Amino acid sequence: MDDARTDESRSPSDGPTTDSPADPVAEVAELRRQLEDKQDRLLRALAETENVKRRAQRERDEYARYANESLIREIIPVLDNLDRALEAARVVRNAPSVVEGVELIQRELLKVLERAGVTCYSALGQPFDPTRHEAIARVVSADQAPDTVVSETALGYLLHGRVLRAALVAVAAAPDEDAA
Repeated sequence: MDDARTDESRSPSDGPTTDSPADPVAEVAELRRQLEDKQDRLLRALAETENVKRRAQRERDEYARYANESLIREIIPVLDNLDRALEAARVVRNAPSVVEGVELIQRELLKVLERAGVTCYSALGQPFDPTRHEAIARVVSADQAPDTVVSETALGYLLHGRVLRAALVAVAAAPDEDAA
């Protein structure tokens, strides 16, 4: 038989010999190791795919939730002007119908903004929080604790809990001991 080769005539590139009892066991062990490695890589790839899907969905949800942010930022100054108009009309006191009309407009605009996820907040009497308040003045006060909001120039606004515009506030400062 010319096709049969002896162990001595086999080259190393021919692969493992089949007549050695340890070779099939080693080959099976190697194949199992490769299979486990490929299964591990497959599971990792599937987990990464799921993570990418979840991250993309979160980003889409976040985008949709805050898509109107720029429009709402433009509406907020309108609310500020309505507040100023109401205050001016109240000071004059001879324009009750104007006050009623502006208050009606203000309520309707606030309802629209609330449906879009906007809420307003006041900072009066609260400790100064730089994430929610923008200090525009410091007021020396012996009555108020230092870093307490003592007056408010403009309300703060949140969009789904995120600060859209910080409240513009004046913050109490302790009286200077050197000046006394």
